[in-house]
Amino acid sequence: MARIVVVGSINMDLVTLVPRFPVAGETLLGERFLTVPGGKGANQAVAAARLGAQVVMVGAVGRDAFGEQLARGLVEEGVDTTHVTTRDDVGSGTASITVAEGDNQIVVVPGANAHVTATQVEAARALIERADAVLVQMEIPLETVEATVRLGRAVDVPVILNPAPAQPLPREWLAQARYLTPNQHELAAVLGDAGDTDFRELMRRAPCPVVLTRGGEGAWYREQGEPLHQHGFSVDVVDTTGAGDTFNGALAVFLRDGLEVAVRKACAAAALSVTRLGAQGGMPTRDELEAFLGSRAGA
Repeated sequence: MARIVVVGSINMDLVTLVPRFPVAGETLLGERFLTVPGGKGANQAVAAARLGAQVVMVGAVGRDAFGEQLARGLVEEGVDTTHVTTRDDVGSGTASITVAEGDNQIVVVPGANAHVTATQVEAARALIERADAVLVQMEIPLETVEATVRLGRAVDVPVILNPAPAQPLPREWLAQARYLTPNQHELAAVLGDAGDTDFRELMRRAPCPVVLTRGGEGAWYREQGEPLHQHGFSVDVVDTTGAGDTFNGALAVFLRDGLEVAVRKACAAAALSVTRLGAQGGMPTRDELEAFLGSRAGA
């Protein structure tokens, strides 16, 4: 059983389903509204837990109704929340998500996530030292992300840095990450590129190994030499929210099997996740993933 530590955000997703995206200034009648647990950190923690990993979450929620619900939901998914703090001074993070035609638009309000600290990361050092992989994203303060990456390198535990939402990152500490897992837009932003450079060239320029997601096309990955391609899996798309988080959670869980195997299983898990509604709602169990891969053997 893989041991995973996730350092990241915990949000309540406020999801609205509409027939199409409204234009600026337009009022549009929605089809459905629901609240579901989210946040890139929590999503990746749940994805890893459902795939059979022992998962510890390092994060923060507010002392409010959302915070209580979010923390309880993680525990019910089997995630250890010992290192999730409850803040009295701010509310829990939220993400307002509009879903239309199989795609989504998202606005995130960090709330308590803006107060996840490097001190919390250091407090989890013993767990990180014993972990098979650490996941961290960019919905928490940058100094906390940096502290996580540096600690992982110091104790020789692979840190998977998912740079979303993307921003330019210092190459010096970016090089400390074991893997960077952007999409094409995020990779360009991280490296300060205008966005007109071929993604494979950007992968070669990155100061650390890159696993780049390409939606339905699958993923490209590079440790040394030329980037390699893992094809995607054809499925009926219902909601793409959380697909990237599912990919990252699965990548961490199966990393012990080698990068090639981990990327293939991560692509399959992400494909399964888009067949159901909600960031966490579509995340597969290990049995579901193995059955799916078995049905696509040789594909």
